Amino acid sequence: MTKRRIVAGIDSSTQSCKVVRVDAETGEILGTQSAPHPDGTSIDPARWWEALEQAGGTRLDDVEAVSVSAQQHGMVALDDDDRPVHDALLWNDVRSAPQADALREHFGADFWAREIGVVPVSSFTITKLAWLAENHPELAGRVRRVMLPHDWLSWRLGGQAHAPVTDRSDASGTGYYSVPENRYRTELLEHAFGRVPELPRIIGPSEVAGTTPSGCLIGAGCGDNAGAALGLGLAPGEVVVSVGTSGAVFASTDRNIADPSGAIAGFADATGRNLPLLATINGARILSSNADLLGVDLAEFDRLASSGAPDAGGLTMVPYFDGERTPNLPHATGSLVGMTRAQLTRENLARSAVLGLLCVLADALDALRATGVAVERVLLIGGGSKSASLREAAADIFRAEILIPQAGEYVALGAARQAAWALSGSQEPPVWERHVERILEPSASPEWAQTVRGRFADARLNIYSA
Repeated sequence: MTKRRIVAGIDSSTQSCKVVRVDAETGEILGTQSAPHPDGTSIDPARWWEALEQAGGTRLDDVEAVSVSAQQHGMVALDDDDRPVHDALLWNDVRSAPQADALREHFGADFWAREIGVVPVSSFTITKLAWLAENHPELAGRVRRVMLPHDWLSWRLGGQAHAPVTDRSDASGTGYYSVPENRYRTELLEHAFGRVPELPRIIGPSEVAGTTPSGCLIGAGCGDNAGAALGLGLAPGEVVVSVGTSGAVFASTDRNIADPSGAIAGFADATGRNLPLLATINGARILSSNADLLGVDLAEFDRLASSGAPDAGGLTMVPYFDGERTPNLPHATGSLVGMTRAQLTRENLARSAVLGLLCVLADALDALRATGVAVERVLLIGGGSKSASLREAAADIFRAEILIPQAGEYVALGAARQAAWALSGSQEPPVWERHVERILEPSASPEWAQTVRGRFADARLNIYSA
């Protein structure tokens, strides 16, 4: 009997670390473990490593290859002793918004979109390094090397015996890597930070980054959304809408998309193609925060949202609770308009939160459509996609067929698929079957959804002129 070859995929996300063990040939998931991360927008990277250990990510005796996918953009700035000079500033930390504005103004949005693929917002690493240099020059002066979360974890898995490496997908979220040219643009980093620290070497998606002390191969790794695309086996005409801590809308395509508005980030994917992506700071926590407000758990909140009028009785929630990235409104707050005593019910409030979240994501989906990216089917994933009320409204709000993949850790699965790719030495990643839970079609009478989208657009324009 042929021995089963096992690979592992690690997803180090904002909220937790997930580790999956997978059959390298079939993609069958053999086991999953997880451990939480602390809440917040900045964190000591050591907490990531502790969670990875708790989730079994360092116990790899039965594993032949492992790969790490992680939250993008996080600033891991290390000194001569490889210790962080400051907590890692995460993607959702908006303190570098002034530095992002300055970088956009200095070089111009057209330059960034054309030459780099992204236009600076506070999420990107280059803005965080500029913030460090401007606000803590004594700490910036100690920085020897800069990594991203997945780079740092892969390096730690290898016992720090190999030089740090990264991949195109994660490098493309820094702001100092050019997707069109496939190289670092160090002059931008020198402008923003004052000098150029050591950066990880960029390797191909199927290359080996190193080995663990036990001899397990370490794959190139990737950014979280690129990992999800790889785990889902994203095909042309398909767009992923991920409803996690943040929201993300992305597709895999052969062409570069340059968007001077900055709404669409022209990232790279984990296969050598491109991954145009729109991200929202606000995601599933829109639902959980409103459930807390109503004093109910998420199951009861979902029941309330399903019981409300389809259009929430005219209530319109613009849920930019933590600022927003799409549109770029880092200092925005949430708003609720259309309130009357008759309409302000628990059911309508819950429904307005669900519709507000969907409208935020639908705006991003429409921006992607406007570039010519085909949207034949939407793959709805992430923790927020488990909401029945959100699922039922999504097809009409998005104006597309909705495919609900079987619940799973697709970022970690994508990392495992990348590990299997590195293990195989083949030109293409292994083909694993996609398991679908449900398909939802738009209704024959979607007028209510058009009304909701119109009210949301009016409220956003009136409050933010955006």
